Amino acid sequence: MPSLPSVLDLAPVVPVVVLADPADAVPLARALVAGGLPAIEVTLRTPGALEAVRAITAQVPEAVVGAGTVITPGQVTESVAAGARFLVSPGWTGALLESMLGSGVPFLPGVSTTSEVVALLERGVREMKFFPAEAAGGTAYLRSLSGPLPQARFCPTGGIGPASAPRYLALPNVGCVGGSWMLPPEAVAARDWTRIERLAREAAALGGGAAGGGAAGEGRGR
Repeated sequence: MPSLPSVLDLAPVVPVVVLADPADAVPLARALVAGGLPAIEVTLRTPGALEAVRAITAQVPEAVVGAGTVITPGQVTESVAAGARFLVSPGWTGALLESMLGSGVPFLPGVSTTSEVVALLERGVREMKFFPAEAAGGTAYLRSLSGPLPQARFCPTGGIGPASAPRYLALPNVGCVGGSWMLPPEAVAARDWTRIERLAREAAALGGGAAGGGAAGEGRGR
């Protein structure tokens, strides 16, 4: 598999997808990609999540599909085997970090405290998920981290919408944000892919067209 650019540089917004029906995975992914959001995080919150990852990997090659809500080493192995090209966790432990480091794909371990950030930097991990973003201090917290810890970069996720996303994206230590506002449950239930494509296009525009030009990653979320 070719090396991936930094996950933080693929698009300004990473859709956080919770799929009840794996059959919806391919048309939903196509709508998101058509709208300018190629990086798609499929969360492991539903029984069919890995099936959805496999389907998108096989049928939507222009998508960069990852697995989210990865909380065990076993899920790391299963996600990579299903074709996930990056991993996202809401938090991390020593065992989970070791598994992600050895996975061969980029990853974003979740953090919400300064000590967690420093601990990851000690291990050479510089790209992280800031979660739950709004509840953990939002833009003010991340702005405060940029001074003493400028080498850390984040994908804030949790409580972010189209109104607040630009404030996060304007921060020097934020590469992208995660969210699900472009995937209204009623639109997914109705399979209104046209509406989802439109909302994805609006979300992609929040980055001012700056996404996609990042430096190549190191294959280990660093």
